[in-house]
Amino acid sequence: MAEEIHNDAFELLIGQFCSDMKTERNASEHTIRNYALDLRDYMRWAGRTSIQALNPSHRQLRRYLAELDQARYARSTINRRLSTLRSFFAWATIAGHAQHNPADVLMSLKEDKTLPHRISQNDMRRILSVYAPFNDAGEIRQRSASDIRNQAILELLYASGTRISELSNLRLVSVDYESNTIRVFGKGSKERIIPVHALAMESMKLYQTKARPELLEGKPASEFFFVSTRGKQMSTDSIRKMFHATLLKAGIDTNYTPHDMRHTFASDVLEGGADLRSVQEMLGHSSLSTTQIYTHLSAERLKTVHRQSHPRG
Repeated sequence: MAEEIHNDAFELLIGQFCSDMKTERNASEHTIRNYALDLRDYMRWAGRTSIQALNPSHRQLRRYLAELDQARYARSTINRRLSTLRSFFAWATIAGHAQHNPADVLMSLKEDKTLPHRISQNDMRRILSVYAPFNDAGEIRQRSASDIRNQAILELLYASGTRISELSNLRLVSVDYESNTIRVFGKGSKERIIPVHALAMESMKLYQTKARPELLEGKPASEFFFVSTRGKQMSTDSIRKMFHATLLKAGIDTNYTPHDMRHTFASDVLEGGADLRSVQEMLGHSSLSTTQIYTHLSAERLKTVHRQSHPRG
């Protein structure tokens, strides 16, 4: 496999790789998009430096990563690029497109530990008030079908800690109003049942009985719980855009993301007395160590409260 490969041929391989990752590993749309972006960046770099894209040495790949570091890319981004290259060359080797996986011998960069971004209680209240049935004066708000849907999405994100990919893929049959639970499929198609508090379930039921039929009027039926104004599955991109628009309407920090709702859910239920194993189950973490970061977040908050409230703090 020493012959040079042109961009068009490499682009075809990117497409095949992404398709296989979606089929075989059930990779999310977000992950697939990142795979494609990372590999195209690598392809352009290989072209600029006259390196054979499908037959680089591990030293050449290390040079690529070093240039990203010199360009001040975040270490998390560089490690993601390396992870993408590992997966791609492993696939290409098995498929007979490459001779070996040069990324296997490369070590990821050590990342500084950062705590998850948590939404303050005041900001959360403002987020959940944007599409609420009553305004700040306690008056009934005239809401569109999209407003009712958006409120249900926001309530569910905070009530369950689901990933937006899981929320996007939520089916009608997966919502159980009798037991106040939803059934979602997380990473690796792992199924889990998540309890949802009554207020969020009421918001979802109102959406399902009133707003959803309006959004689907004159359009084909859908198996997905949340649908767009076109009657299609509410995509992750649409949820992100809706969330950003909500932040603007609430007049708060637009650096928040839907994933911060998940972080805030985990932190709040731990502070409320939930045990770590239960939170691990609700979040769908395969390792308890992943969930433990939220205990550090709670400890940091306690330190802040102590400093602010203690007379000698």
